Amino acid sequence: MRLLYRLGIVMICFALIGGHSIFAGEHSPGMTPHEALLKLQDGNTRFAEAQNSHPHQTVERRLDVAKGQHPFAVILSCADSRVPPEVIFDQGLGDLFVVRVAGNVVTPEVQGSIEYAVDHLGAGLIVALGHERCGAVSAALAGGEAPGQIGSLVGAIAPAIESYREKFEDTPTLDDAVRANVERVVHQLKTSAPILTEQIEKGHVRVVGARYDLDDGRVDFIVRDGLEESPAAEEKSGKEKKEEGD
Repeated sequence: MRLLYRLGIVMICFALIGGHSIFAGEHSPGMTPHEALLKLQDGNTRFAEAQNSHPHQTVERRLDVAKGQHPFAVILSCADSRVPPEVIFDQGLGDLFVVRVAGNVVTPEVQGSIEYAVDHLGAGLIVALGHERCGAVSAALAGGEAPGQIGSLVGAIAPAIESYREKFEDTPTLDDAVRANVERVVHQLKTSAPILTEQIEKGHVRVVGARYDLDDGRVDFIVRDGLEESPAAEEKSGKEKKEEGD
């Protein structure tokens, strides 16, 4: 009888979740994409000003997240040794789901990793993080053939550079190319169907782009997707537009 009861509970659970993973569609409780962005901005400010708080790095936190993870943001960043996301955003264990690859490009494996973080772990914010003086972007800007599999990275960045040339009828500087690459990656993620597009349409997930400055340690969010304003600022903006209409 007890076995039948347990089997019944299992069948009900599968019926409720439609046969999908029990974590599918779960999102960090109480953490909106905007709040996640503010949390990253605050952490980066602490880092840039050498006021790191090193949160969530205790034994208790390690034991807690050993039971399961619920990161509040996904960071797609370059593999550059000078750009460790947990450090520059002053976060700790279980806070960020980090995917790192030279040039912060989107490959099937990278896309799948991000989809997993969103669909199974509940992350609500995705940040495509480029950085100053990126070697991979520099190689793509220089053109020519790259040795080994480095060519695949260069090939993934090249369309962003070509798009810049067509748009502005000029060759981008390295920093222009870094920003163009970030913008392309953001577009790729925002149009990644079906998982990311569905969550974005529901308002559960936002994708933003950023650039890290190697010298001053600050992250500049260059593609914000409407996340730059707080509710108070949005309300003020609405009132100003109404007054202008009057």
